Amino acid sequence: MELGKKIKQLRFKAGLTQEQLADRLGIGPQSVSKWENAVAMPDITTLPLLAEVFGVSIDELFDLSAEQRLNRIENRMDLEEDLPQDVFLEYEEYLKSQLADERHKKRATNLLACLYWHRMDSFARKTKRWAETAVRLAPGEKESQWLLQKAAGHAVWDWNAANHSAAIDFYRELTEADPTLPLPCYYLLDNLIADHRVDEAEQVLDRLCTLKDAKPILIQVYRAHIALARFDEKTADRIMEELVEAHPEDSACLFEAAQYYAAKCGYDKAIDLYERSFAAEKRRPRFQDELMGIADIYEIRGDFRKAAETYDRIIELLRTEWGLTEEVALQVAQRKKAELLARG
Repeated sequence: MELGKKIKQLRFKAGLTQEQLADRLGIGPQSVSKWENAVAMPDITTLPLLAEVFGVSIDELFDLSAEQRLNRIENRMDLEEDLPQDVFLEYEEYLKSQLADERHKKRATNLLACLYWHRMDSFARKTKRWAETAVRLAPGEKESQWLLQKAAGHAVWDWNAANHSAAIDFYRELTEADPTLPLPCYYLLDNLIADHRVDEAEQVLDRLCTLKDAKPILIQVYRAHIALARFDEKTADRIMEELVEAHPEDSACLFEAAQYYAAKCGYDKAIDLYERSFAAEKRRPRFQDELMGIADIYEIRGDFRKAAETYDRIIELLRTEWGLTEEVALQVAQRKKAELLARG
């Protein structure tokens, strides 16, 4: 439905004349007449007040389809690091309303999770900033340390707080519900290995090997990580070296090898493998993961200039291959580059 017709429909529903609507908006009645007859369009600054008068969202003014509204919600989260409270509540209400529609239930559920993560991430950044300030003011006290641990993802010393048993139970349940899917097995393995529950990990890996969609390269990668979790570094290194030798042009293989060496502080080898993976990647647009790994290593080493130069590459990638101009990912990369230059 055209915007003019929608305004007319909503005006009738609200029981308002053109003059009464114009008076509520602080404009002349001829403007309302022009809108409804498609002679002119409301100024963009009028839309929020128009929506308020009719008790609808701006999206409802334009009579967008469910798919269009879901797209707008997703796009806005990409563009803004913080959503105003009224926008957050509007999106929350709309997404929940779509859960009853089987056509949109899956996407609405995912976007609800994204919406809550977006809000949680926004507040986590604020928590981190204030908790760091509090800790600096009283570095000998523990009062705000746990907040900083939670908000910034710092290491937690207590095993009972740091273990991944809840995640393991969740992914084990998924693997038992559908034993044919490899993806839940990968996540189950990640958490088992992180907790050094290697005997259980071996059992999951054996089952994974029987699945037709399991990736042979990842199976070998997990073998290496299980060996490393058993403190058998020699065997783990041999598995990864043989894997890279067998797949020297496979971007996914090179990336996993880079991750492996970065995790064990083999930084020079990790950088080389990240670079080889990035160069070998044929898919366009490419992801920024390899470059992020390289930048992190330079930052860990205190080479802030090279880390900033790597962020230049990330920014160029986001602009040229992803076509980003003002999205959050680009803003974050630009901000991180500035922070690195200030440190170096």
